[in-house]
Amino acid sequence: MKVLMLNGSCNPKGCTYTALTEVGKTLTSAGIDYEIVQLGGDPVRDCIGCNQCSKNGCVFTDGGVNDFIAKARQADGFVFGTPVYYAHPSGRVLSFLDRVFYAGGSAFAGKPGAAVASARRAGTTASLDALGKYFGISDMVTVGSTYWNMVHGHCPEDVMLDGEGLQTMRNLGRSMAWLLHCIQAGREAGYDFPAPERGHCGHEKPRSGRGQCHRSHLPPDAGRGGCAGGGEPGIISPKRTKKKEDAPFQRCVLFVSGLFHYRYRFIRSAS
Repeated sequence: MKVLMLNGSCNPKGCTYTALTEVGKTLTSAGIDYEIVQLGGDPVRDCIGCNQCSKNGCVFTDGGVNDFIAKARQADGFVFGTPVYYAHPSGRVLSFLDRVFYAGGSAFAGKPGAAVASARRAGTTASLDALGKYFGISDMVTVGSTYWNMVHGHCPEDVMLDGEGLQTMRNLGRSMAWLLHCIQAGREAGYDFPAPERGHCGHEKPRSGRGQCHRSHLPPDAGRGGCAGGGEPGIISPKRTKKKEDAPFQRCVLFVSGLFHYRYRFIRSAS
């Protein structure tokens, strides 16, 4: 068994890496391999919602997204690590994971995942909440520890002095190893992860029943298994054309936004 980790920091050997390594050591002692993928310092493209995902992953081959999806399909568990700069996960790790889960979400279903945050002081729980959203929408099992999965420090040496944080990382590794062994034992006994029910789509429900789900083009083995609520798998849904009934709504939006604009200019001039 193997756990795939993501170091969302530009620093390959910094605080986030130190926390992930502590988890990895515990996994190794439990007979589970691990690999840390370094996000690196290169620019990361954001998802643009082009709906061109396929069984091969994202249509844009830069940034290592498709390589990570390929590794994810072979992995048994996941730990995503992020530094905290402005009280939230780094924008780069969010852009990367948005594309990974949008193009290859099926690679994560039924597998355990955990998030780890590293900060000098604050913003860690908000970062963990954000990363946990990927687990909740992808049919994954979230792994916790004896405290929120965070370490504190300005440099790796500071993290090594965070006794409670390192203990939390080790306990996270133990929980992950235990769950992976339980999943393996369940499969051997004939209990596999349950197949999800399909039929209702919650992705960008169109107003007044117009249009189609933006995931309806995805084939069954891409993303989260495509959309069962509309469109034929493998066929790109046509973009919704503007209709006459949209015009009053658009005029109303422009009118209200114009009022706020001129009100703001009036207040600025009066002050």
